[in-house]
Amino acid sequence: MALQVQEALGRDPHAGDLYVFRGKRGDLLKILWHDGLGMSLYAKRLERGRFLWPAPADGAVAISSAQLAYMLDGIDWRNPQHTYRPQVAG
Repeated sequence: MALQVQEALGRDPHAGDLYVFRGKRGDLLKILWHDGLGMSLYAKRLERGRFLWPAPADGAVAISSAQLAYMLDGIDWRNPQHTYRPQVAG
């Protein structure tokens, strides 16, 4: 994924920025981040629904930290409302 950031986007994956990738079905997000010591990969999958994804103009889209937080919670960041909340655990 770091190579994809470097080659396809032409950006430095070690600069400390977050790079968020969405799976084909839209229910999986992967976040790539370098904290200065090492590379971290975080993944989140929605049980139900899909992550809302902005349309990229040149392959990359800059979003705010608030928009990312809404996206990670499965909330439509254009109109903040919970899309699904599990009723029971397990």
